[in-house]
Amino acid sequence: MGEQKVRTEEFQVRGDEIIAKIKELIREGNIRRVILKNEDGRTLIDVPLTVGVMGVIVAPQLAAIGVVAALLSHGTILVEKVVEED
Repeated sequence: MGEQKVRTEEFQVRGDEIIAKIKELIREGNIRRVILKNEDGRTLIDVPLTVGVMGVIVAPQLAAIGVVAALLSHGTILVEKVVEED
């Protein structure tokens, strides 16, 4: 069985694109955590995601992210993904 490692990806997005980008990343799968930062690099929201219960857990968290995103003109999304290694 392969070993699991965590990889971090960073995306610069406009405030009105944040929710769409996060939904796209969640659909891709293997997301462990989503961190939303403002233009100054300050963490605004840090959302751990549990694989297998995405739909139930993510809906309220996306609503919270949407409220924060509405206040941003630009932001950074940091995503931790689980990567299987052989």
